[in-house]
Amino acid sequence: MANVNGKVVLITGAARGLGAGLAQRLAAQGAKVALVGLEAEEQRKVADQIGASARSWEADVTDWDALERATAEVVEHFGGIDIVVANAGIATTGFVRSVDRVAFEKVIEVDLLGVWRTFRVTLPHVIERKGYLLAISSLAAITHAPGLANYSAAKAGVEAFCNSLRAEVAHLGVRVGVAHPTWIKTDLVDSADAHPVFGKLRGGMPGPLGKTYPLDVALDQLEAGVLKRARAIHVPRWVLALKLVRLFLPPIIELGSRFRVPAADRAAIEDIDARGSRAAAVVGNGGKAAIR
Repeated sequence: MANVNGKVVLITGAARGLGAGLAQRLAAQGAKVALVGLEAEEQRKVADQIGASARSWEADVTDWDALERATAEVVEHFGGIDIVVANAGIATTGFVRSVDRVAFEKVIEVDLLGVWRTFRVTLPHVIERKGYLLAISSLAAITHAPGLANYSAAKAGVEAFCNSLRAEVAHLGVRVGVAHPTWIKTDLVDSADAHPVFGKLRGGMPGPLGKTYPLDVALDQLEAGVLKRARAIHVPRWVLALKLVRLFLPPIIELGSRFRVPAADRAAIEDIDARGSRAAAVVGNGGKAAIR
């Protein structure tokens, strides 16, 4: 078990939820935290709550120039970077045939390409300190549910990307981890649950697959994972069991969806007719900021 006392931790998407909570946890253990994301005002509030060991930078993880500028300023302010947590992520509510096209592609750009860009820009500094990179993937990388095509594809891509990167940088002393949280009570999940069609679809998932866990459950595992420089973090731990049997999951999901998706598909079209494009757009404040 390592520690983060005196280490510089850069966290993207740190305005709320997992990013903000992890920043507070690690700062309490002596880390210096750099909060990087689009919601500047919210991030500054988080930094102010933490105190002198935290500072906020406004940057879009899909913007090379903004990321490079923020990274350079973090290094100038704190002296380097030891740990990077690529947490920024958004999601949509919608089926492939009816979801807003711009929103669909923005999820892949933020959730997958945003991780690649964050790691690429910060990697030289992490190599210098033989540090740790952690990407926040999802249970959706393992269980590919209807209504989550773009999110599942992006998060599965994050896992694959990290697996390749881990082998590339091991000889440089850098460790790479990927986290797979299930549904955690965050702004993103709350916003999705409020959708009149997809909230019901998600809530109807069987057993633990439909359960929403408190934020602290995820933060406990993520904090421990960062301290261990873990290669994989599963939230909760039963997610590991699904990863081990993922080969059999798609046909099981398809079978269960056969009874629930047709009605939801019709309802989604009706909802779009009634409410327009906002019925099939991004969810959560982070998603709205990314689209803006």
